[in-house]
Amino acid sequence: MCQGGDFLNGDGSGSTCIWGYKSFEDENFTLKHDQPGLLSMANAGPNTNGCQFFITTAPTPFLDGKHVVFGKVADGMDVVRKMEATKTGYKGKDVPNMDVVVAQCGEM
Repeated sequence: MCQGGDFLNGDGSGSTCIWGYKSFEDENFTLKHDQPGLLSMANAGPNTNGCQFFITTAPTPFLDGKHVVFGKVADGMDVVRKMEATKTGYKGKDVPNMDVVVAQCGEM
């Protein structure tokens, strides 16, 4: 999977939401993590959704009931595969060795 959205710290530890508070509740778990290219909320447990999200690169059924699927990559799965192939390990963490930036993608 490819995770992003931590615009606070850039290392996966930051969380906030657009409504001005730290997190918001899970909406539903109707959609399943059954294919590559799904957009889902990253969280630290029930009802802790903030600014972080991830894109699946394979079916991940172990995430069902824990993370809310809210979208799907409509075009550009080749870009997701390039992001997935980016080497990680920056500062000894599971962080890309180079910046990966999403741009010109529509409204965010």
